[in-house]
Amino acid sequence: MSGLFLRSLALSHFRSHKALRIEADARPVAIHGPNGAGKTNILEAISLLSPGRGLRRAATEDLQRRPEALGWKIAATIESLGRLHEVETGATPGQPRSQRIDGKSAPQIALGRIARILWLVPAMDRLWSEGAEGRRRFLDRMTMSFEPAHGEAVLAYEKAMRERNRLLRDGVQDRRWYEALEAAMAQSGARIHANRMQAIARLAEALAGAATAFPAADLALTGPEGAPDEATSAEALTEAFARGRHRDLAAGRTLSGPHRADLIATYAAKGIAARECSTGEQKALLISLVLANARALAQDFGAPPILLLDEVAAHLDADRRAALYDEIIALRVQAWMTGTGRELFEALGGRAQFLEVREMGGESRVTPSS
Repeated sequence: MSGLFLRSLALSHFRSHKALRIEADARPVAIHGPNGAGKTNILEAISLLSPGRGLRRAATEDLQRRPEALGWKIAATIESLGRLHEVETGATPGQPRSQRIDGKSAPQIALGRIARILWLVPAMDRLWSEGAEGRRRFLDRMTMSFEPAHGEAVLAYEKAMRERNRLLRDGVQDRRWYEALEAAMAQSGARIHANRMQAIARLAEALAGAATAFPAADLALTGPEGAPDEATSAEALTEAFARGRHRDLAAGRTLSGPHRADLIATYAAKGIAARECSTGEQKALLISLVLANARALAQDFGAPPILLLDEVAAHLDADRRAALYDEIIALRVQAWMTGTGRELFEALGGRAQFLEVREMGGESRVTPSS
């Protein structure tokens, strides 16, 4: 099986990195250094080599190094399924982000055809206990790893919904103003639901019978507040939007549809909802899902994704850390991991590449760590 990994990464005026170049091979990369040194910024840059706004969901202008504000650029050489690709993304001041693949301008969705990238960041530690929005985003990121066009369906749905919400806020009553928008929402919404359900099914297959030290999760997709989501086809969604106009007018926004869905997880072996599990169990469930996603993509895409694991060891004891590293190695994943100390990655031994990040003279410096 051909692999997927970054051979090189170069940053220019990105966050705390004025100029940075990293050469890598297919092994995992362990990045260590004090808090605030710029470790997560490296992972964020890699996340922007995939469609979307990256692991922090930052605005384009916020990615440029201050105080220069000269714009920013990320360049990478990616080996994907036996082929090398030169990928660039960046923005100049006042301009939207752009992409180039092998010297040619490309839309964001094209990034997903070359590389599949997943991440786990500390903010996700509260995923199961906080609001549904974060869980939808987590599911959509996994869904997009299987079907890059899923992102386009989400954008089309949200664009039509914003226009419908504007009509609702303005108190427009004429149904003719709504019908075209609701038809567009229904078509995109049906695709979104089908893609999500297919992703959940693939994750369930990958979780079933997997040899892993991390607990399996049973996943379900529901409507708002756990109610069954019965309107999932384009026809049913069209009817639901029309039927809900009076209620939506009173609220000034659309109250039903795939933007209100929720991802529910249950710790399978214990039959306990993820939100009721301990902090460590919730973290272990997240890791289990990311590893399952990687196993499924190894079959569907032809190679496991690049993984970005920010401070992944925070809630793992030494045995669990070692188990995670063993599974990453067994999956042949290029995982980029951060931690404050090199000792957190001791169990990797010579199976990984080590980088040390330090803040010096107002900018981040990265050096190999032997």
